[in-house]
Amino acid sequence: MNMIALNTSTPVRRTKRLSAKIKAPVTDKAKDKNKRIDQSVTESHIPMTPKRLVSTKNLSHDEWLEVRRQGVGSSDAAAACGIHPYLSMLELWLIKTGRTTSDLDESIDGYAPLYWGNTLEPIVAKYYQEKTGNKVRRVNAILQHPEPDKAFMLANLDYAVTGSEEVQVLECKTAGEHGAKLWRDGVPLYVTCQVQHQLAVTGKQAAHICVLLCGHEAKIYKVERDERLIESIIEQERLFWQYVETDTPPNPDHSESAAKALKLLYPTPKPSSKVDLREDKGANKLFDKLLGYRASMEDLEQHHDQVKHQLQTLIKDNEVAVFNQGAISWKRSKDSISLDSKAVIKAHPELLTQFSKTKQGSRRFVILSD
Repeated sequence: MNMIALNTSTPVRRTKRLSAKIKAPVTDKAKDKNKRIDQSVTESHIPMTPKRLVSTKNLSHDEWLEVRRQGVGSSDAAAACGIHPYLSMLELWLIKTGRTTSDLDESIDGYAPLYWGNTLEPIVAKYYQEKTGNKVRRVNAILQHPEPDKAFMLANLDYAVTGSEEVQVLECKTAGEHGAKLWRDGVPLYVTCQVQHQLAVTGKQAAHICVLLCGHEAKIYKVERDERLIESIIEQERLFWQYVETDTPPNPDHSESAAKALKLLYPTPKPSSKVDLREDKGANKLFDKLLGYRASMEDLEQHHDQVKHQLQTLIKDNEVAVFNQGAISWKRSKDSISLDSKAVIKAHPELLTQFSKTKQGSRRFVILSD
């Protein structure tokens, strides 16, 4: 089929991005590390058998989640490295330390990506076999890296490719309208990280990723083992696992996932409590940054509103204005009818007691002064 694209290597630009993220200055220690990596590259042909930690054939979902908490799985790898688009390192830490559970498999009003991913996975695998001629089989086990110092690395493979010298692992993916955007330039970085983690645990040399986009377009990519990238992933995952073992929360990033994790981690403040950070240079530097960003945002909002108002004077009584790079819609919304709750309560105060509902409050982050 013409819609199939076969990519024979991991995108170089994305690989460099991950390596640069955790790159250290070239010291004697770093030189020794590079020498060790080079040695591992030359020895990568040596067969390595992963440990079958537990069989998943008769494992319940809760038991499966409990085993996954014992280490960093392949689907955790990107979050542990701080590059997952939906899951922050801090939220993953909350999950691994038992403070919360993952909600990625929860469905909301019929929106259940994990459900459809699991349901369509055998269909994607069937298509892959028909397209490539490769045979695949289920790996009904959670695998563990065989080396003791990397025992925290776990992997749950979708399929193993049998009888092929070219590839040994198959990762099946499905992406909807929003997720498909991440595949525009090839394999997303977080998926590359996941597959390299699988190759690290299993000792295999290459994997195929078969992705179904929006339910009607399939693509196949090849990801070859990259020892330097694997070394970087292991280093970052080891650091993350130290956070888990020492029960120390990692620094949050800018994501919604981190914001959610912070609310879960510190849900209720002590009444009338206060912490004095005036002698903490690092804390004061952060506060100064916050004030600077707030001033910049206010300045940008003013410039934005000024330009907006100038454009409105040009649009005048029209509903739409067209420009070289797009258009602006300035239409009036339909009239709506709403309940005047204040008037109802004033006229019938007994209804407040009869139909009241308590809404749980949340912590508000407010800058009190400069």
